[in-house]
Amino acid sequence: MDAPVRAADKMNAAISLPIEGMTCASCVGRVERALRAVPGVANAVVNLATEKASITTNDTVDRIALVKAVEKAGYEVPASFSAPKSALLEVPIEGMTCASCVGRVEKALKAIPGVANAVVNLATEKASITTNGPVGRAVVVKAVEDAGYAVSASFTAPAAASLEVAIEGMTCASCVGRVEKALKAVPGVTNAVVNLATEKATIQGTAAAAAVIAAIENAGYDAKVIAAATGSSQAEVDDRAEKKEAERRELTRDFTIAAVLTAPVFILEMGSHLIPGAHDMIAATIGMQNSWYLQFVLTTLVLFVPGIRFYDKGLPAIWRLAPDMNSLVAVGSLAAYLYSLVATFAPGFLPAGTVNVYYEAAAVIVTLILLGRLLEARAKGRTSEAIKRLVGLQAKTARVRRDGNTVDLPIDSVLSGDVVEVRPGDRIPVDGEVIEGESYVDESMITGEPIPVSKTSGSEVVAGTVNQKGAFAIRATAVGGNTVLSQIIRMVEEAQGSKLPIQALVDKVTMYFVPAVFAVAALTFAAWLYFGPSPALTFALVNAVAVLIIACPCAMGLATPTSIMVGTGRGAELGVLFRKGEALQLLKDAKVVAVDKTGTLTEGKPALTDLELAAGFERTTVLGLVAAVEAKSEHPIARAIVDAAEAEGIALPAVSDFESVTGFGVKAVVDGKRVEIGADRYMVELGHDVAGFAKVAERLGNEGKSPLYAAIDGKLATIIAVADPIKETTPAAIKALHDLGLKVAMITGDNKRTAKAIAARLGIDEVVAEVLPDGKVEAIRRLKAEYGKVAFVGDGINDAPALAEADVGLAIGTGTDIAIEAADVVLISGSLTGVPNAIALSKATIGNIRQNLFWAFAYNTALIPVAAGLLYPGYGILLSPVFAAGAMALSSVFVLGNALRLKTFKVAN
Repeated sequence: MDAPVRAADKMNAAISLPIEGMTCASCVGRVERALRAVPGVANAVVNLATEKASITTNDTVDRIALVKAVEKAGYEVPASFSAPKSALLEVPIEGMTCASCVGRVEKALKAIPGVANAVVNLATEKASITTNGPVGRAVVVKAVEDAGYAVSASFTAPAAASLEVAIEGMTCASCVGRVEKALKAVPGVTNAVVNLATEKATIQGTAAAAAVIAAIENAGYDAKVIAAATGSSQAEVDDRAEKKEAERRELTRDFTIAAVLTAPVFILEMGSHLIPGAHDMIAATIGMQNSWYLQFVLTTLVLFVPGIRFYDKGLPAIWRLAPDMNSLVAVGSLAAYLYSLVATFAPGFLPAGTVNVYYEAAAVIVTLILLGRLLEARAKGRTSEAIKRLVGLQAKTARVRRDGNTVDLPIDSVLSGDVVEVRPGDRIPVDGEVIEGESYVDESMITGEPIPVSKTSGSEVVAGTVNQKGAFAIRATAVGGNTVLSQIIRMVEEAQGSKLPIQALVDKVTMYFVPAVFAVAALTFAAWLYFGPSPALTFALVNAVAVLIIACPCAMGLATPTSIMVGTGRGAELGVLFRKGEALQLLKDAKVVAVDKTGTLTEGKPALTDLELAAGFERTTVLGLVAAVEAKSEHPIARAIVDAAEAEGIALPAVSDFESVTGFGVKAVVDGKRVEIGADRYMVELGHDVAGFAKVAERLGNEGKSPLYAAIDGKLATIIAVADPIKETTPAAIKALHDLGLKVAMITGDNKRTAKAIAARLGIDEVVAEVLPDGKVEAIRRLKAEYGKVAFVGDGINDAPALAEADVGLAIGTGTDIAIEAADVVLISGSLTGVPNAIALSKATIGNIRQNLFWAFAYNTALIPVAAGLLYPGYGILLSPVFAAGAMALSSVFVLGNALRLKTFKVAN
């Protein structure tokens, strides 16, 4: 069969090639040899299970050559490998100044072979290119440059390489250590972090994807590269959910089969011990030998049908000198099974008094471990519900205006700059700016704030939020992986995949745990064989099997990552995004929370806060006259007064004879009235007595506000104050921080008088004012030296150095991108109440991790010696392998169940 191919399609670095028709290991070898002979191929590793070849190249490789090599070897490549695939490429372009430039660049880009369409946006200075064939970046750059423009260096500069890989087949902490060790040995890999709970590996470096996949597969696991980190799409989440559901169905089936087959074995063997007269009844009816034959048949079916998974994984791991949890189950159950086999069919080989069968132990071990795996799989599914909910917020289609028509397009086809219509009740598909219409939008799923937000022309909207009753149109400003929602999903996934410092010890222990258990089991067998009571061989076998079965590296491996997954997921639901998992561990130890003032404690923009009138004046008239004069000024205070008048629907009358009196204020004629506005010294200069407003002025001064006065037609009319108002949620947040036993410090560039006044109103413990960004860093260092760990909360560019210097930096989500990038935690809602919530969640999550680790280590430390028979000499206590299997199965379930308690974490009142 000749698969349709593109003759000019060149690839490099890494290729994943699907292959059909392979049936055995010989096929694998044949295909590998054929592919390695293709010019430019550095290595080829074929996986029979996945039916794929991972090809590493050291030069450009023609897909035609790869397909022909496979076909010549007698196999086929699916047409999907060579069928053209559509892709979207965003190119930042410099030097465009007008619509003619746009047309010129679009024409140049559309002329490139493989480009299906190109849309250039002058406002964003970007080109969105849709491809239906291979398009090299160098070709794009040349086309733009030939048209007379430049492409930003960021388009061609190599990005910091980070590869994310999904791994199948890991069952315990030993697997994690083994995969990490294999990955770190790959040339070009600078670091690798494997997470058992998410079943993913994050790899940094320059190694090719194929080399990474090959290393994982050589370690005994299956792997595939996950799409570039733009946050999971609905399709990816659905795919993962489908695989997890298939795994649960398979485990349910296997457990059911095993349980049905094991029940008769258990009754035949243990019934004679537990039920009076059962032994005699079995002997009299079918006979003990026939009972053993029946147990042999049923146990064989249990071990090698539903239980085959343990031997498929566990035994090869032993041959590779890398035993894991499957190896423990495989060796333990096989030891009991093979001993019983000899006792059944060749009893003469065993010493007198030791001819016993342990079929029920082998069968029950496998059945109970399958039950544990099933419960574990169900619990694991619940740990990732937060990500599923976030991904579920993504719209699937959008109503886009194209060529004079409105069409429904898949969300992936929406381009930056497109005009998108949003109807009542719609979920907003992309980030954008409102250009038509108005409505209220429910942003609670993103910010955690329950009150819908008004959106008018010029307002920004965020993908995933829900429009209420109005209709409007937006111009898309961010699409695909660049939307706020995608970034939130990516942040949560990165935090869930991170490792805390607390896990370093766990990783070191678990690397050697399984080999140590085998050593303890061997020592147990030898000790009982040489020093145990008669029948020594029986005691030695039973206790060695119990040691192998009761050891549970799974609990240790899941203790930390499951708590991180649930904790960070719960944080996302509460509007607290942990960008770095380490922040979870460090935040709980904070002794001081330092906060910036403007935009963090306050709204971040001046507003009219006070307007007191003299007798005989009316508010609307006075505010209208004052605002009309101030409208001639660009000062932020003037703008705040004008905004207040407009908000109250006051029409501003015409102004004449406007004059600015340097150092004093302004004056003008409005509607025939003379209006003078300025500080108290200006009023005194004009001959007005300000004593009538003395008490008000004193109060305003104590609140850190600078009062203004206005006189109308020679009479003092009003005292006004404009200030950056404190956010409504700030006082409650400061109280919550104090309730947690934390000191609160304000670090601001504002003047000392204003800073101290606000601090006094809020009960802030320490104030550092009138400092530049480097002064904020110095203040953080001083607080660290005096009190210990410091968390800093900020929102502006000038806060970025302090956010980086603090032990944990928390950025207000309404702040600048630079501040958010420098932070460890992002508070989406823009409210300071997220800080005590984040700290409380940190304490709860780390407490949960410690509970899990204590359980996992205490369980193994306490029960392995008991299983070895340490208590037998003094107390006559021995642990049955059946009990050991049950305990081991429940150990992981306990850890997962405890982690899931974090889903019920409640925010501080």
